[in-house]
Amino acid sequence: MRVYAVWLPMLWGDARERWNGMTMPDTRVIHFWDGDLRVGQWFAKQVDGSEGVAWDVYYLYGSEATWETVPTPLVASGGTIHGERETLDMQVRTLLEK
Repeated sequence: MRVYAVWLPMLWGDARERWNGMTMPDTRVIHFWDGDLRVGQWFAKQVDGSEGVAWDVYYLYGSEATWETVPTPLVASGGTIHGERETLDMQVRTLLEK
């Protein structure tokens, strides 16, 4: 399993120097800082089909996923991450059982 966490400055107080990279201390998590919101804008447009910035969301892909131009197939997505944490946990466990 691989987890990529991309952090965006979306709320007041969200600044690189205030960011706590230990929010998800699991060694499988690779953290990135997107101060220019480029990743958030890309996912909003390419994956969600909307304008704006995708943030506080998750995208879940299985082991068969590939990324030519857009990662596919998308197994599940949702947000807020904290609000959907039980659903996300169930979805991850289901994938890992396969």
